[in-house]
Amino acid sequence: MGNRGLKRKLNISGSPVLGVFATCTEELVFVPYDTSAETMAELEKSLGVIALRSSVGGSSIIGSLLRGNSRGVLVAGFVLDKEMRQIRKHTKAAKLAGELNTAGNLILANDTAALVHPDLSEKSVGIIKKTLGVDVKRGTLGGLKTVGMAGIATNKGVLVHPKSSSTEIGAIEELFNLPVDIGTVNFGSPLVGSGLLANSRGYVTGEETTGPEISRIEDTLGYL
Repeated sequence: MGNRGLKRKLNISGSPVLGVFATCTEELVFVPYDTSAETMAELEKSLGVIALRSSVGGSSIIGSLLRGNSRGVLVAGFVLDKEMRQIRKHTKAAKLAGELNTAGNLILANDTAALVHPDLSEKSVGIIKKTLGVDVKRGTLGGLKTVGMAGIATNKGVLVHPKSSSTEIGAIEELFNLPVDIGTVNFGSPLVGSGLLANSRGYVTGEETTGPEISRIEDTLGYL
């Protein structure tokens, strides 16, 4: 894959925790309203997607509040009607209701599977299954329940928290049926989902991510 001219490292809203502020699927990347046109263009080029400015409940931490795949997205229950209408112009969208609703933090998903927070209700799991059209299992990564930030999954591979146990990794391998490896972002952060946007076409990671971390990302998610 030709990397010429692609920016692989950038910050969003001045922050290297890209995955907190933005989230992407194979077709779309959702970014906060204060994202510059230049950053949006870089993301479109690097990920092969269309960038959409958005908010959830007036908040800019869209990566924590929204998670989706090629079929649809789940959004935190406090999303405003006008925000939901905007999102639905581009993809199918459903609300996660109940106490646990920060969809981006709670769901690790690609186009075939999703690992979700172990305390999510049957109802929420049902909504996720239906919206994303995937197999859903509850679990943890590195003992953390916020699996959406503790890992990142594309249709080619899954990168997870460095303290993930062999049991957790085995469960992920079985669920996603893809290569799984551990890694870090932004100079040692174990929350790989917080510092990385990735799909099967490409990735963008926070400015503080090191060369060895990028090698692990490229190897695990199949960009080499």
